[in-house]
Amino acid sequence: MPVPFADLQLQYQTIRGEIDGAIANVIRDNAFIRGSYVDAFEREFAAAAEVAHCVSCANGTDALYLAMKALKVKPGDEVITTAHSWISTSAMITHSGATPVFCDTDGATFTIDPAAVEAAITPRTVGIIPVHLYGQPADMDAIMAIARKRRLWVIEDCAQAHLARYKGRMIGTFGEAATYSFYPGKNLGAMGDAGAVVTNDAALAEHMTMLARHGGLVKHQHQIEGVNSRLDGMQAAILSAKLPHLVAWTEARQGAAKVYDAGLNQIEDIGVPQVAAGRSHVYHLYTIRHPRRDALAAHLNANGVQTAINYPMALPLLPAYARLGHRPEQFPNAYRDQGQILSLPMFAEITRQQQDEVIDLVYGF
Repeated sequence: MPVPFADLQLQYQTIRGEIDGAIANVIRDNAFIRGSYVDAFEREFAAAAEVAHCVSCANGTDALYLAMKALKVKPGDEVITTAHSWISTSAMITHSGATPVFCDTDGATFTIDPAAVEAAITPRTVGIIPVHLYGQPADMDAIMAIARKRRLWVIEDCAQAHLARYKGRMIGTFGEAATYSFYPGKNLGAMGDAGAVVTNDAALAEHMTMLARHGGLVKHQHQIEGVNSRLDGMQAAILSAKLPHLVAWTEARQGAAKVYDAGLNQIEDIGVPQVAAGRSHVYHLYTIRHPRRDALAAHLNANGVQTAINYPMALPLLPAYARLGHRPEQFPNAYRDQGQILSLPMFAEITRQQQDEVIDLVYGF
């Protein structure tokens, strides 16, 4: 049976009435830019994320930019982040005016290695952006201890980790701010681009709000020079319709991961996701390691199972960062993983029969 990598149409069909009703309400009220639906989603998501303030914006990339600009990042500054992530994390460091400083991962969880963070700090370092990659939290105790010791700010990149927890505490509540993406394929996804920054700092939230709305809180009253990064009403209403389902969808993903773990854990050469103690993984992606990754992917795809490679090259080794002169041996874990990682189908509605098909095909490889 064909197994899609993600089935957004199936998700829509399960809550079609709620989605269609939300869209119809926005059209009826002509509430396309800002307005009551955006305000409502900001309140609802702040409550779900267990923070005081949510500043919505156009996408998760903009969220990173807004957070750094509000924290006064400037040319000459350095910001530390992981060598294994989507390029938005590092590119927004550059676009905010600073220089990205990459650190290797810990070799087990795909998340940034705190020891590498400590070693990367210089007098120009102003902040750290850990990424809760694939849905597993980074080691926030160690990262926050470093940040406090060195007086650095922390922005948590939560783009793939909605509702994940670290030692019982919601991710996104540790640093000065946290950023979220609501790209359609995310655990909480819009039907277009959407993003948000969350924080418990009221002054920081106000500054980010002004930055996202042309520099003002009231139309035509521009306190600073800002940008245009607004969540539109349609996406806000869709997200509000989906948000009440997120807990159940998360539990379904975690249940599916247990099925994969049990079926794949004993297969030679397969490395299933390792979840560190005290961390809840929400499995935006279920990513395995295999020394013949490309051949395995071809085998699965030829038999109707869609897979993906996230991400095919470590960030510091991309042509975009050739100017920094990095070498593979500086990031041994991230470099190894770029040739071994493979993401299997993982969505809340995946059936046991579909998973068994995937597992049987891996066994037969």
